[in-house]
Amino acid sequence: MELEPIYLSRLQHYLYCPRQFALIELEDVWIENQFTAEGKVLHQRVDQPDKQKRGDIRTVRSLRLSHSALGIEGVADVVEYHLQPDGSEQPYPIEYKRGKPKAHRADEVQLCAQALCLEDMEGAAVPAGALFYGEVRRRHSVEFDSGLRELTLQTIQACRDIVQSKITPKAVYQAGKCKNCSLIDQCHPQDFTRPASAWLAQQLAQD
Repeated sequence: MELEPIYLSRLQHYLYCPRQFALIELEDVWIENQFTAEGKVLHQRVDQPDKQKRGDIRTVRSLRLSHSALGIEGVADVVEYHLQPDGSEQPYPIEYKRGKPKAHRADEVQLCAQALCLEDMEGAAVPAGALFYGEVRRRHSVEFDSGLRELTLQTIQACRDIVQSKITPKAVYQAGKCKNCSLIDQCHPQDFTRPASAWLAQQLAQD
């Protein structure tokens, strides 16, 4: 049976907050805030389909990715193909993010999932990639070691479990995360446990 695809970008939402992932995936709730808007602008600048070659590096922008066995798909901002001594090319995914490197591994998991797709599609090993952060304006190298690969697979399965169960996790208030979440008014993490869709329907009925 073909799996319903999970978008690569939503893996980071799950690691940031499982409820946030469920609100977006199951209940189609999405609100822009300053952080998401800045991220969108950054990606609009990068995500222009393009191919170019400089020396031993071939660069492809906005490359569509998928992994049918894992049921994931999405778009890589940039994939560099580095020419190897034997004439083969080694993919090197690069994901663009606003802000700066984070303490959690959500961005790294999203990038690692891109590497899993590339390995499946290209039949070539992808040992590393990079995250480019807009605030610090430099690349942050990421090695796809066994620990990160396992965390990525666990995250994909956890997202799959939510999609299949169709159950939105209850809100758990964490001040550091919740105050920066664009869905805080829809989630009501401190006092609201019903599905966001039910709350929105009530608000509309009152208008």
